[in-house]
Order: sequence, then structure tokens, then C-alpha cells
Amino acid sequence: MPSSRIPVPAGISLPANSPSGGRGSSSATGYPADTRDTGPRPGSPLWSYLAGVTAIGCTALVVAQIRLGLDELVQIGRTPLFWMLAALVVLGELRPVMVSSSTLVGGTPTSTMFTFAVLMHYGLPTAALLQAVAVIVSGLVNRRAWHRVAFNIAQVTLACTAAAVMLGLFGVRSTPLLPWTPRGGDIPAIVAAGLAYFAVRALLVSAAVALHERRPALRVIRASIGPQALVYGALLGLAPLVVVVMSHSPALVPLFVAPLAAVYFTATMSMRRDHQAMHDGLTGLPNRKMLILRTEEALAEARERERVGLLLLDLDRFKEVNDTLGHPVGDRLLQIVAHRLTHSVRPGDVVARLGGDEFAVLLPSIRDAHAAKEVASRLRVALTEPVRLEGMTFDLDASIGIALFPDDAPDFELLLQRSDVAMYLAKEGRTGVEFYLADKDRNSPERLSLLGDLRRAIDTDELELHYQPKVSLDDGHVEGVEALLRWWHPVRGPISPGEFVPLAEQSYLMRELTKHVIDQALDQAAEWWHAGLGVPISVNVSARDLLDSGLPDQLEAGLERLELPAEAISLEVTERILMTDQAYTADTIRTLAGMGVQLALDDFGTGYSSLVRLQRLPVSEVKIDGSFVRRLAESPDDERIVRSIIDLVRSLGLRSVAEGVESGDIAARLRDMGCHAGQGWWLAEPMPADEATVWLRARLSPAFTSRPRGVVGLTPGG
Repeated sequence: MPSSRIPVPAGISLPANSPSGGRGSSSATGYPADTRDTGPRPGSPLWSYLAGVTAIGCTALVVAQIRLGLDELVQIGRTPLFWMLAALVVLGELRPVMVSSSTLVGGTPTSTMFTFAVLMHYGLPTAALLQAVAVIVSGLVNRRAWHRVAFNIAQVTLACTAAAVMLGLFGVRSTPLLPWTPRGGDIPAIVAAGLAYFAVRALLVSAAVALHERRPALRVIRASIGPQALVYGALLGLAPLVVVVMSHSPALVPLFVAPLAAVYFTATMSMRRDHQAMHDGLTGLPNRKMLILRTEEALAEARERERVGLLLLDLDRFKEVNDTLGHPVGDRLLQIVAHRLTHSVRPGDVVARLGGDEFAVLLPSIRDAHAAKEVASRLRVALTEPVRLEGMTFDLDASIGIALFPDDAPDFELLLQRSDVAMYLAKEGRTGVEFYLADKDRNSPERLSLLGDLRRAIDTDELELHYQPKVSLDDGHVEGVEALLRWWHPVRGPISPGEFVPLAEQSYLMRELTKHVIDQALDQAAEWWHAGLGVPISVNVSARDLLDSGLPDQLEAGLERLELPAEAISLEVTERILMTDQAYTADTIRTLAGMGVQLALDDFGTGYSSLVRLQRLPVSEVKIDGSFVRRLAESPDDERIVRSIIDLVRSLGLRSVAEGVESGDIAARLRDMGCHAGQGWWLAEPMPADEATVWLRARLSPAFTSRPRGVVGLTPGG
């Protein structure tokens, strides 16, 4: 919400959220140079607070200048020391000492030392005037918004006023005409004034930061008070020495620039190392290490019924930009993306770059899932605005996954993992934004436990194959059997292949599972073939299996070891896999064809097959998907689809097998259409190996095969 940005004062300030530290990206994006320069929403608590502080502080400044008087101002303006101090105050305001890259700890202006010295020596009006002029100059140079400059003037004036009041309590009332020089006995007064000055500045700015980032004020104070106190203590502690030099040898005052410069450069180098360790070098955004720290802070502070959200964002098709136009253009695009993201989140949210085109957004305090989705939607809208680079226009989009604490995860690692799961759900479904759903998590504890059990099941031979025959619809001849994997878990009972096979496909176990199934199928084929039951067994293989160069070697070794012909085994591959460019050019497929191992195209009709490719692929059989077959009697459209597939397959010289044959009527319709064979519960259900052996012996007996054609295949169960 751009309207809720805060104008943050110099001194103890909020670091910029822009990729380049607050400036430098506006030319590429058209956004403001610094998000802090966008005013708060009128009527908001932040707006009311800033308006109140500004009004009180500016009133105090006006009153102080009235008390100063024109004659005193003219008289002091005639001295070189006054202009020397003015220059030092302005220079110090322009070059603050950065002690930390933390988002809650900003820079400490070195003008503090000279302003406090002027306050002690010449009094409040002169100090407030010089500091106000310095803030205005700094605001003009850095192009800060007027309301930010006004707040800075107000909070510094109030800090000077507090210090002057404290000095007055000790009897110190200096003016330009009656300057004051401290002595050894005045240390208590100086300490009290310095503490008052620092306390007022710290409290005023911490309150603004707390309202801006929607954080508890005490936490902001705890996070910023330590680093700031060290620098302020050094600067305020040196101010009395500046006053002494001003009183006795004004020409030596500029020498104080030397130690300040040393402090400035030392702190800058330290801050740069800190920044480099916690931020991404390309975009300037927080990196993973900073994201972890901020997330852990947010989790520790989360109140009852308050949620913390973590969004993971991945750019769609970004690789095409890098591959086409090169990495320099891709890097510039990432910088623009980072800038847009930081201008689309709420105050206090953290945008981090995890690497490549992957970003994370931390929502330290979120009302509910709906509010998190609003932020995600706003991020996507910001990214969809076209980007013009190198004379070309880019249309960006992103997939975003959302995980919430404590609903989805108790710590950072699980939040990141589960937002990653949600992000891939959004990418796969092309939905743009998705929440984490445990039942779709491939890495959930339950599924990981099941994966371990599957590993054990393979090793202990718990998995077994059932066999479902493929029967000729014309004469009932058994054309083959399909091996179907079954798993009876010792605790959970039967587990559907639809549950554990996809799990294996997404893990390292798929190759071992396929090897186990093929070895078991080959052993069963050898038992049947050597017993005179020459029925080929078909095995389903995945895309990873089909492209695995070790698959032909495994089949060749198994066939040779068991003395089986190549036609004893066939492989079934889904249409979506076999019709891809990768499969079309795979050496594995050509090797299998050369061996004589037949391929069947499974689930035909659910993909987008090319007739040219279908003709050129070494496929001997096409299986019509059961979703069409089951609706033959109910849907004329499905009947036309099935008839067209059968005619197409026959014209290409291939066999057609219909899956899902669940009634005699469907079997008769398929036979009339010219379908070669059928597979389904009405013809024969999947059976364990021993039952399948009995069934095959009965079907292949002379008495059975001598029955009239057209009758054998149309009786339930054979």
C-alpha cells in the first residue's frame, strides 16, 4: 500500500527498501527514489503521530528563534566561527555514520557533536537554527519529501529543547552574547543534557518506526538503542571538548573532522561487510541469512491468534530472457523486479532474494489467509506491468506459494519448504497463487514416512504383481496380460498404486521400483513360457524409465538369463510421455525396438498425439483410455471418439486394445467397431500370479479354445 509509507527522519532512521538502498532505481521503473518519501495515509495513526510531532517541534523552533532576536543573530553571524560551525553541522548531516545494516538501525549524523557543542556554548535558538538549516540542505541534496524534512527538523528541535531544559536545571543559560564554556565540575550537567538529547531523539523516531513497520515499540527500541547509543555517546562526549576549543582557539575546531572521518570510514567499512553478508549483491535485497533472522524475530514476537506469512515467488519464463538476450539483460530485469516488489508490500514486510529468479516475502504480522493472498495478488499485479529493455518489451508473471505460521509450519525451514511446495502447485496448475495444502505435499511427514516404507518394501519383497488379461474380442484368445503392482502395507493395509507410484516417480526410488517390477515380471514370464503358457507380459514404465539408458541393458540381461524371447515382455507408456520431443528422439526407444521389445501406447485419447509421430514411433499396440470406453452406451460423442481411434489404429497397421470393458454390451459394441482386444473386469479381473496361472491354463486348454468364435470372449470372467 504505497499510501501508507512513512517519512523517516535522519538520525535514527529506517533504511530504504529499494534495491539500491533507497536511490538509483527510479529511472528504470518510474517509482519514487525512496519509499520513505511517500507520505502516510491521512487519518492513519502514523499520520496523526507525525503531524503532532511536527507541529510541536516546529512551534518550539519558532519560539526559540523569536527568543534569539535579530540583533544577536546578526552579531554572531559576523564571526567566522559561526559559519565554520554551520558548515560542519551541514557536512555532518550529509554524512551520517552507519553502524549497522539492520532495518531498525539507521545512520547517526556526525552533526550531533557540533550541534550539541553550539547548544552548550550559544544556547538553544542558535543550535536549533543551525540544525534546521542542515536538515533542509540534506533534504534538498537527497531529494527527500517535505514532510520527511519537517519531521526531522521537529524531532531534532525537541531533542535540543530537552537538552537545554536539562542544562537550565543546572543553572546553565547560555546565549550568543553570553556563551558558556564547561569546566570539570559541569560533567553532571553535560551528562544529563546528553542523555535527554539522545532519549528524546531515540523515543520519537522509535515510535515512528514502530508505527511504520507495525511492530511493538519496545522491540524497536531494544533493537536500535544499543548501536545508536555507542555512536551518540562518543559524539556527545566529544562536544564539550569542541566547546573548550571554540572558547580558546576557534581555528582548531576543524581538526575535529579528522577523528570523525576515521570513525566514519571505519564504520562504513564495517557496515559494508555486514551489508554484504546479509544482502544480495545484485538487487540489494536481504538474502537468505537476513530472511532467516527476520523470520525468527517475527515468529518469536507473534501474538496469540496472529499469523506470520512467508511467500515464495518464482518468475515464469525468466530462463528464456537469459537464454535469448544474455545474463546482463536478465540481471537488469531482476533489479526492476526487486524494486517493484519492495514497492508493492506493506510497511514492515521483508522482500528477499534467495537466488536466481526466486524471491521471498516475509509478512511479520498478517491477519489471516485472505490478507496474505491480497499481498500476493498485489505483487503479481505489480509484475505484470510491461518492462522495456534493450528496445524490447517484456511481459512478466510469477507463481507465488503461501505458507502461514502457525497453521502450516512452526519454524522458518518448514515455512520455506511448504511455501516452496505451494509455489510449485501454482506453477504446475498455472493458477498464479496457491496456499500450502498438506494433502498435496510431496514432502509431508506422512509421505516421507511412506517413502521409507516403500524402500523397505522393495528390499523385503513386500510388493507383488497381479495380472490382468487382455482378451481378443473376436474369439476370446488371450493376447497377453498386464502386470499391475500391488502393496499390502503391514500396518496401513492395502495402498493404492496411485498413492505410492507417484511418490516413487518424484524420488530416487523409481529406478529401483521399475527394476523390481521388471525382474518380477520376467521371472513370472519365464515360469509361464517354460510351462507352455506363452503369454506376453506388459509392464508400465514412467518417462524417467523410458529415457534411462540402463533399461535396455536390464531387459536384455533378464531375457538372456531366463532364456526368454523378446516378445515375452512388452512396455506400456502413456501417450503424454511417448509423444514428446524427448521421447521421439530417445536412443532408448530405438534400442528397445531393435531388441524386438514391443511398445504399447497407453491411455490413448487423453493427450495430443500427432499422426505423423504415431506412425513413425515403434509402437505395436494402442490402448484406448477407459474413460471413453465406459461411456460408450451413454455418450454418442465418446462412441464417435472410440470408433475414430479404432479406425485410425487399424489404418496404421497397429493393434487396438480397449480398457475399461465392464459389460457385455460394451464388449459387443467394441467388437462390432473392429477393436482387436479388451481389458476390464467383465472379461477378467487382476489376479495374483497363482490364480492367473490357473486362469491361463483353463483358457489355453484345447477344450476351451475349440469353442465357437464370437462366444468365448463375451462371457463374464471368460
